Amino acid sequence: RSTPSNSSAASDVYKRQLYGRRRVGKTELIKKFIENKPSIYILATDESFAENIKSFKQKFAEFAKKEYFLRLETKSLYELFRFFCEEIQEKKCVMVIDEFPYLMQTKKGLLSLFQKIIDDLLMRTNVILILCGSSMSVMESELLGKGTPLYGRKLNIWKLQPFSFKHVVKYFKNPFEVYFIFGGVPYYLKFYNEDKSLTENIREILLTKGKNLYDEPLILLRQEFRESRVYRLVLKYLSLGYKTIGKLCSASGMDKSNLTKYLSSLEEVGIVRHILPFGMKRKGIYEINDPLFRFWFKFVYPYRDYLEVGRREVVEEIIARELNEYFGLCFEYLVEEILKEKLIPEFENFGLISKWWYEDKEIDIVALNEKAKEILFAECKWQEKVNAKKICKELAEKSRYVQWHNDKRKEGFAIFAKSFSRRINEFEGRKVYCFDLRDIEKGCLLYTSD
Repeated sequence: RSTPSNSSAASDVYKRQLYGRRRVGKTELIKKFIENKPSIYILATDESFAENIKSFKQKFAEFAKKEYFLRLETKSLYELFRFFCEEIQEKKCVMVIDEFPYLMQTKKGLLSLFQKIIDDLLMRTNVILILCGSSMSVMESELLGKGTPLYGRKLNIWKLQPFSFKHVVKYFKNPFEVYFIFGGVPYYLKFYNEDKSLTENIREILLTKGKNLYDEPLILLRQEFRESRVYRLVLKYLSLGYKTIGKLCSASGMDKSNLTKYLSSLEEVGIVRHILPFGMKRKGIYEINDPLFRFWFKFVYPYRDYLEVGRREVVEEIIARELNEYFGLCFEYLVEEILKEKLIPEFENFGLISKWWYEDKEIDIVALNEKAKEILFAECKWQEKVNAKKICKELAEKSRYVQWHNDKRKEGFAIFAKSFSRRINEFEGRKVYCFDLRDIEKGCLLYTSD
């Protein structure tokens, strides 16, 4: 917190910038933080600068209990803040400006103006200023980027992320399937009804026109990107299996430079990720990273013509037929996530976690403990009664093609499955780890209880 105005040493106002993708829970977190604190919450809009000034006047009047704010003729935000700071003097206050990027759109040079407000006025108050925004591109480049007025200043910058699986597992009876479809965004998860089946939840939340998440990805793309139709096209072809730059260019008709730009933007907001195979610096693939977007573009978007006329049963049949195979890919990504978050004690010393493929051979996960020259080869099977010995035999064959300290490395195998017909602890002198769904769930619950 900054020093009060009568201090001999001036200090910077205590500033926080909170940002993250839409629906991730920023406003709810702020509401909890300001609960029972003297505070001002201002929700900026993109209507006009004049309309936003009216909101500031209203909120300042309520906080200071001075109606004259409503009668002030000034259209200057600087002057308005000057009156406010003179009025509150050393009073403590948390000031939240939510959806700050909207305010930026209404007035050219607003960031420079805010820098002046902070330096000249707020720095001598007991104000905690929180700037919050959902437009990731604006927050990261225009507000926090190098060369912007607030760059390099004393800021607490928080990027709020969706829940990871270790959090979701605490609240649902079937956390794997819920996470595979709805991910960790709180807004999406709140619609899931534990008293209904997975099929019923999908039908009511995602496949019913006008309900909950039926249009959610389209809405988010329109709010985040100006050329939402182009981003929609890219995600459509990714969901159809065109995962390399070359294949995406051919399918979409876009040139490489433009396509790379759109993919980078999708990566920034966490919708897409770039996957490089172990040991390679190029020839990677792109995948839809966000679970809801991945499910929606595979099972909802291609069949909206049926859904628009109320023929959900057609789409439900397609989902029922393909869902188990689809969950197989989701399970692979989940295992990668829990390994990176070090939720399995046996592998906490393994750093680099990645996929590997070469020609027609592929290993789901390769992990390294570089200090001990250990390498782990892992396979993920969304199947019941998996034969661990058979999987290890296949892994041993493929592992010979993985180039990394081949003459002096220590190898191990890990198998993740729904269940096993028989577990094994060793295969041809190499340690084998077998984890079923209960093992994974238990490990996550132990982690979050610490």
